[in-house]
Amino acid sequence: MTQTITASRLSDEQRRQIRQAYDANRNQMTIVLARQLGVPEADVLEAMTPDLAVELDATRWEELLRSFESIGNVHVVASNASTTLEAFGQFGNFSTWGDYFNVQTKSLDMHIRGKTLTRVFAVEKPSHMDGVSTLSFQFFNGQGEAAFKVFLTFGGKPVEPEKRAAFDKLREQFAR
Repeated sequence: MTQTITASRLSDEQRRQIRQAYDANRNQMTIVLARQLGVPEADVLEAMTPDLAVELDATRWEELLRSFESIGNVHVVASNASTTLEAFGQFGNFSTWGDYFNVQTKSLDMHIRGKTLTRVFAVEKPSHMDGVSTLSFQFFNGQGEAAFKVFLTFGGKPVEPEKRAAFDKLREQFAR
């Protein structure tokens, strides 16, 4: 069963320090800020104001992933200490095999261990590349490390109304 963290792990002082560091450069990547501060990336998102990051119900991760199919092409990023992998494609052709939830389309091939997903956030923030707003859903494991991120927009051009509407609907539908 998926475990969800329901109470804040951050003290008011930690939250203030993270927000202050984020506000100094809102275009920075949250993974970089987390490493600089020595905190899990999920803590950075938790500390953000609700207009930037909203925690979603992580127990509904599969339902959320399935909802991405109707959005069309998205930008998926998975990063760890050694590698960052980016893919552009569409969710669909879902299946399960053992502990894996699979997404296998011509453009995306993901094998997700859903039991490890404990936190999910809907995030709107400026792109680190050009400052244009990005809209994403970010999935984290129990250590607060990003499992993967699904970007509906990735900067470069203004948010399309259809992507904005889909993001807002899913953020509201899956909010904790």
